[in-house]
Amino acid sequence: MDGFVLAGTKSGVGKTVATLAIIQALQDDGYSVQPAKAGPDFIDPSHHEQVAGRPSRTLDLWLEGEDGVRRNFHRGDGDICIVEGVMGLYDGDCSSTAMVADALDIPVVLVVDAKAGMESVAATAHGFREYAAHAGRDIDVAGIIAQRAHGGRHEEGIKGALPDDLAYFGRIPPRSSLEIPDRHLGLHMGDESPLDTDVLSEAAAEIRTDRLVTAAREPPRPSLQESVEKTGSRVAVARDSAFCFAYPATVEELDKRADVVTFSPVAGDTLPDCDGVYLPGGYPELHGPELDGCPAFDDIAARAAEGLPVFGECGGLMALTESLTTDDGTYEMAGVLPADVQMCDRYQALDHVELRAKSDTLTAGQGSRLRGHEFHYSRADVDSDARFAFDVVRGSGIQDSSDGLMEYQTLGTYCHVHAESGAFETFVGNLSSSR
Repeated sequence: MDGFVLAGTKSGVGKTVATLAIIQALQDDGYSVQPAKAGPDFIDPSHHEQVAGRPSRTLDLWLEGEDGVRRNFHRGDGDICIVEGVMGLYDGDCSSTAMVADALDIPVVLVVDAKAGMESVAATAHGFREYAAHAGRDIDVAGIIAQRAHGGRHEEGIKGALPDDLAYFGRIPPRSSLEIPDRHLGLHMGDESPLDTDVLSEAAAEIRTDRLVTAAREPPRPSLQESVEKTGSRVAVARDSAFCFAYPATVEELDKRADVVTFSPVAGDTLPDCDGVYLPGGYPELHGPELDGCPAFDDIAARAAEGLPVFGECGGLMALTESLTTDDGTYEMAGVLPADVQMCDRYQALDHVELRAKSDTLTAGQGSRLRGHEFHYSRADVDSDARFAFDVVRGSGIQDSSDGLMEYQTLGTYCHVHAESGAFETFVGNLSSSR
């Protein structure tokens, strides 16, 4: 599968809309498109999936390592892969867009804001291309997508100003209908605020797919991982609008090693028969009334007290505590972990994270390290006798450089980890050993 990275000159330049327009354009021309996202984001990939009809792959060097990024790319399914970047091309100390492009050895298509500019658009693109050598990145800026560019004289002025070694791949017209609403944590999810199909098709018509396909190339092949046999364990995974932040590779890893069954706390489901529970992150704060005293939480509380292994990440951690307080009120959660959660007006943590296990835990052996990502607007006030599984080497954690609140065989963290970390392999292994 060939691919290219769609990078921005900065955050907010319109990478996601450009990505969606390119996906639509390629599909209109008969190509099967595999979307991907550089960085640990869950929200942009939900928009990719709405248009492409398949899950978007997460490509983050901090979470996965270079070989893991290549493996995750090659697990994709399509004729061509579009990797949407994170922030500006060179921004980020752990896994910038430039670093991901370098690791995959695929070209970069630069999204440049063309509003009120023509020659300056070309100058910006030329500068970004030349900066690669200064930054020590072996990347190929192949050309540009002109964001918010009009047709006619405006477009022709941009194309005429570009150096010969920078291709013009098309434009995104300036339309308010091509904007996606946002809130805390980022944009609305893809199934909440999808772009109008007709408007997206109008933008797609301005993309030069022939040039993009010619520029794309295949990354180096990764080292192979050994095949595994299923353990016979059964894992229940919460999956609804409150628990929607799960990497596709994580679900694939669980499914490879165990039988996976999903349930919806928001819909009032009971907990399925299972040997372990995974509660991903998401937006429990938007669903307080539905989650307050819901049957699944009652079941989790009872089974956790009996020793059922339960793993919750971020929103999953929040769901496992005693209570969740938002602007609309205080809601009863599962009550397994000794803490109360309060939503805040500003984000409380945003960083790549590294954790070191204090002892053997549900997701890591003593002394081993897990890399992940945290981004949340909530604060957990924990009881004085609370026990923590991890020291925080990098990041904020829950409290006092500690993360991984523990009770019984239940573990809750503010850290999202990827399947390449080995955490879910360890989790399923602990399920089979406890049966």
